[in-house]
Amino acid sequence: MKKTVSGRERQVSWGDTFVYALPALSLAVIGIPVYVFLPKFYTDTIGVNISTVGLLLMAVRLFDAVTDPVIGYVSDRTSSPFGRRKPYIAFGALGLALSILFLFRPPVLPQDAMTLYFGFWLFALFFFWTLITIPYESLGPEMTTDYHERTVLFSVRDGFLILGTLLAAASPVMIDAAMTSLGKIPTEKERFSIMAYIFAPMIVVFSLVCIYKIKEKYTRRMTDHLLKGFSDVLKNRPFMILIAGYTISALGSNLPATLILYYVEYVLQARNAEMFLLIYFVTGIVFLPVWIAVSRKIGKKSAWIISMVINTGAFSGVFFLGPGDAGVYGVLVFLSGIGFGAGLALPSAIQADVIDYDQLLTGQRREGRYIGLWSIAKKLAAALGIGIGLLLLGRTGYSPNVEQTESTVLTLKVLYALVPCLCNLVSIAIISFYPISEKKHAQIRSGIAHREQQST
Repeated sequence: MKKTVSGRERQVSWGDTFVYALPALSLAVIGIPVYVFLPKFYTDTIGVNISTVGLLLMAVRLFDAVTDPVIGYVSDRTSSPFGRRKPYIAFGALGLALSILFLFRPPVLPQDAMTLYFGFWLFALFFFWTLITIPYESLGPEMTTDYHERTVLFSVRDGFLILGTLLAAASPVMIDAAMTSLGKIPTEKERFSIMAYIFAPMIVVFSLVCIYKIKEKYTRRMTDHLLKGFSDVLKNRPFMILIAGYTISALGSNLPATLILYYVEYVLQARNAEMFLLIYFVTGIVFLPVWIAVSRKIGKKSAWIISMVINTGAFSGVFFLGPGDAGVYGVLVFLSGIGFGAGLALPSAIQADVIDYDQLLTGQRREGRYIGLWSIAKKLAAALGIGIGLLLLGRTGYSPNVEQTESTVLTLKVLYALVPCLCNLVSIAIISFYPISEKKHAQIRSGIAHREQQST
């Protein structure tokens, strides 16, 4: 077995690393459609009110604030012949695939009925997304305890996530090209139907392959109570610093994700926003190995902070662009994309270390609990990003498919560019206090090993 950069034997083979990453690719392919394409599809094509869409997207993320920790808690306490995580991943994959088929292929209904239809299947999609994502992500910290191998494991997983996001971002272009070659120009409804027929089976197949191949390391159910367990989490100072900094940064990053189609069309007055997404995601994938190397040299925290500085410095210039500046915008997107992969993989690797710290404090492995809270942070940030962005656009008089007012364009530029940069600066200040280095993590693992020896 090959050795890790820490000089120890690998705890996870390369084959298992890539198999573990497969569901991330399939889950990512619905991220861009749900967060970026779906709001505009339901507002501009289906005819649902933009403020209503914003409220529903915000409400479903608040719903996640309840389901995420509950699913994490339940999976930690589950004992079955198949493991703690695998039954939820399998059932969640099937439910998520079904929800995609209904949400991406809406029937013709009156506006009020369509609003109810959209709301119901949106909530179903996010419930099943939680049911698969929380247990799936909880498998990762269990697979290896090596400080640097975790960075590689989560970099591969999040690299697949970026690749899936890239495929999703490119899917409208690829669908158009394929349909045009057949002599047909697809409608927006046809594009979403095709995406559903591709993405839904992919989620089921990749999830089943993962749970068949990956073995769960910890099978003993946890015995702590829900409220007691969460009170212990609040005492985990490194985790509280990490989740605070991550949440603020994620809030900033979700605003551009939600508003890029509006920004490109109404500020730059350009088309093909998908091409800019491709630039961003390809850059993130290409530079991900660089960030793995940087983190080995200077540590995960320092590498993450540097990536945010690069992203913020480049993206701040986007505020000053206007009609005809699509070329300059493409350059700034490329520069900001350099730090994109690090912003995904490094926080996940750091999160695994704070779960080890919790084991040192409590003697229990509670990945589900921490992943549930982490997921709340991600989804709360997305809810606020989507809700605030679309609600404020609605309040400034946004109307689809027409030239926007100066106040709407200014609001769009502030939300799209300046607010994310401010969020990153605040996040950097918070993350600078994070205390677990490679040396400190080695001490944590030594303490856990000592405790386990005493208990045997």
